[in-house]
Amino acid sequence: MKWKVAPRKTDDLIKQLLINRGIKSIKGKEQFFHPKISDFTSDLQIPNIDKASRRILQAIEKGEQIIVYGDYDVDGICASAILYKGLTSIGAKVLPYIPHREKEGYGLSKVGLEFARDSGASLVITVDNGIAALEQARFAKELGLDLIITDHHIPSKEKPEAFAVVHSTKMCGAAVAWCLIKDLIKKELAEDLKQFAAVATVCDLMPLIGLGRAFVSEGLKVLKKTTNPGILALIDSAGINAPDIGSYEIGYMIGPRLNAMGRLEHAIDSLRLLCTKDPVKAKKLAQLLSDTNVARQNMTMEALDQAKLLVDKDKKIHVLASEYWSPGIIGLVAGRICDEYSHPTIAISIGEEVSKGSARSIDGVNIIEVIRKHIDILVDAGGHPGAAGFSILTKHIEVFKKRLESDLSDLPETEKVLEVEAEIESQKLTKNLVLSLQKFEPFGMDNRRPVFATKDMTISDIRTVGSGKHLKFKVDNIDAIAFGMGSLETSLQKGQSMALAYTPELDTYNGSEKLQLKVKDIKII
Repeated sequence: MKWKVAPRKTDDLIKQLLINRGIKSIKGKEQFFHPKISDFTSDLQIPNIDKASRRILQAIEKGEQIIVYGDYDVDGICASAILYKGLTSIGAKVLPYIPHREKEGYGLSKVGLEFARDSGASLVITVDNGIAALEQARFAKELGLDLIITDHHIPSKEKPEAFAVVHSTKMCGAAVAWCLIKDLIKKELAEDLKQFAAVATVCDLMPLIGLGRAFVSEGLKVLKKTTNPGILALIDSAGINAPDIGSYEIGYMIGPRLNAMGRLEHAIDSLRLLCTKDPVKAKKLAQLLSDTNVARQNMTMEALDQAKLLVDKDKKIHVLASEYWSPGIIGLVAGRICDEYSHPTIAISIGEEVSKGSARSIDGVNIIEVIRKHIDILVDAGGHPGAAGFSILTKHIEVFKKRLESDLSDLPETEKVLEVEAEIESQKLTKNLVLSLQKFEPFGMDNRRPVFATKDMTISDIRTVGSGKHLKFKVDNIDAIAFGMGSLETSLQKGQSMALAYTPELDTYNGSEKLQLKVKDIKII
């Protein structure tokens, strides 16, 4: 990989890491190391909250049926849980609605709105969706439904005609929902609901600096002591100790389980898990989520193997399609192929008439803009610069593929880039360094676990572990492990000099605690 080392501004490593994150003031440093949601009061005052709140209170007073219209990903599920729990606590009649990924697709649908009407509802509140639902908003009006939209996605030029639009791109959908409900409910409940906003913030890949960091930091405090039966059952099935939960456990253990139902089955079961008060029911649902996640992992690996066979390395964008791929896993496939080949990637699940696509991109390529250029042959499209989703008539897939390959034919060849925070000398690698880095947690988007580089290190004690898959060795008498690099064993020799890129960590295997370098890349000198 190409190492991109951040410009050195100071010899103080902690100050350097803060500068790398755009933090230069004393106030910024305080907000980073001691994040509080209350420091971002202006961001929490999203326009139209007052109008939406008055309509909610009116619905409660008149005994109206309210539909909370969510989404099938973690953010949508957590946002639905926040509003469902918040609204029911103040006496509202609430029914949650989560669309089915394959049958309805993302966001507001006519099917869902007709369900709301047939349920006797007069008010629909969306969470984590709706900001681009122009036609659906008009349909809701035709049905006599008042629509409150809460969302955080990038809007189109025209805004939907709704009773109220509560929209902010500064936080995830669950956090927007929390902002709407927090002043209508008891403070204790508002505090408790922060745990769902934290889970959603991490899983929706929101920046973990500023407001996002504050939501995760405060939400983690709740999560570590949670009494929620569903969360307790979920962390038990994942083998996590509640006090040890951090952004890693949320992103790689809790999040995938919550996401799995929406990918393969129906996400309503994930919402039921978060909302149930019955520990027995919670245990059964947590097991269902875990089993479904295992099935999702197996399906993803199989689809990934198939996708790699379809990759044309001469193309600057990989548009891959198969009738055997579930729409619920194509985003994962696109992401893995994009990471491996460093090219924008689109994975398409081929349907009889309509196919679903998911895209992931690299720095410098706004994938939603690229896709929307061809809206004339798409059913719909939405998303962000780095990730997008769309529907397309199956008969148009080949034309779409050729157009995109032509659009990006002049894209400069990209090389995998490893962001290195600083070059440091090996004598600075100590347990105390690792302990000081822990102050930067929770790690996540825009606050990645720091990667350092050290030159002129001498290698020894070379061996493989994990059936030859992984490489273990020492550099300057410090333990190092390189996952997935076992094949390098034959090209390394004791006494060789090398440059190493790594994250330092404390290895606590067998109860001992010693410094270990988790290797990202090796350059033999």
